[in-house]
Amino acid sequence: MLSDFNFNEINLYTKKIGLPLFRGEQIFDAIYSGKSLEEISNIPKALKDIIINDYPKYKIIKKYTSKDGTQKFIIEFADGNIVESVLMKYRYGYTVCVSTQVGCRMGCKFCASTLNGLSRNLSAGEILGQIVLINRDLGGSKKDRKITNVVLMGSGEPLDNYENVIKFLELISSSKGLNISQRNISLSTCGLVDKIYKLAEEKLNITLTVSLHASCDEKRKKIMPIANQYSISEIMEACKFYYQKTGRKIYFEYTLIKDVNDSKEDIINLTKFLKGFLFHLNIIPLNEVKERKLEGVSRLFAYHFVDELKKHGLSATVRRTMGEDIEGACGQLRNKMLKYKEE
Repeated sequence: MLSDFNFNEINLYTKKIGLPLFRGEQIFDAIYSGKSLEEISNIPKALKDIIINDYPKYKIIKKYTSKDGTQKFIIEFADGNIVESVLMKYRYGYTVCVSTQVGCRMGCKFCASTLNGLSRNLSAGEILGQIVLINRDLGGSKKDRKITNVVLMGSGEPLDNYENVIKFLELISSSKGLNISQRNISLSTCGLVDKIYKLAEEKLNITLTVSLHASCDEKRKKIMPIANQYSISEIMEACKFYYQKTGRKIYFEYTLIKDVNDSKEDIINLTKFLKGFLFHLNIIPLNEVKERKLEGVSRLFAYHFVDELKKHGLSATVRRTMGEDIEGACGQLRNKMLKYKEE
């Protein structure tokens, strides 16, 4: 698919099929402006017929708007698979939360994305496609980008789709494309230790966010199957290595689940292993998923929990919840293809 290609690769593609260089530039600009093949006005039909099988065919099929202004986009790919992407507006601009897989195989007990398992990985171009489509929906284009920040925190585990995610990071930050600074990109992982070490060696400027969600291995194993493979101490060592290689502060996500990870003992345990390197802890009251038998805590309790963490010298804040009423909040994204297509 042509959206998987960078600028030079698209030019090589057009050269191989006997087209002049400017045709490659036209195709590249159209892709990064979120245009369908039919909408490109400066390319003749004969050329469109040649590239029709390689041109991306993703599209927005549904959009929901939350009472807080957050928008959730349902995006369909050529094979009929869909993902959900979320647009959030902040004082500094627009952030898009993108999916990296159709579904997820990590099995975290509090997350809707894992309910139906993993269907397939997204290609680099399909991850990119979510951004160019939403950018266009905002009235933006390749030359007039509206999206300022990107978070890889939608459906899927980004490091479980490593090669495609790395290629996506190249595409999205390229000066030839949308030119989004890597410093404005965050990648969230449930803690694939081997891939964190590998990512550190890439020496990118992205922010690494680790989904911790428990203060000890025993509790983490009950809600996150990946904890049976990697311990918290192993994750901490990998994070320290990432910081040493990149100089980038590590962010930890901690979803508060009632009577699971919200005790004074949890605060003490967090203090023991989080001190010692540059980090920040995002506390998230659980966004409940009806299929899961887990309860969240009140935001008031979450603020109290953060106050206690701060008393122990930890850097922590309660994360703002956005889009909960449209199932666009953290942990709520899912693949409900039949429902969306029936609406």
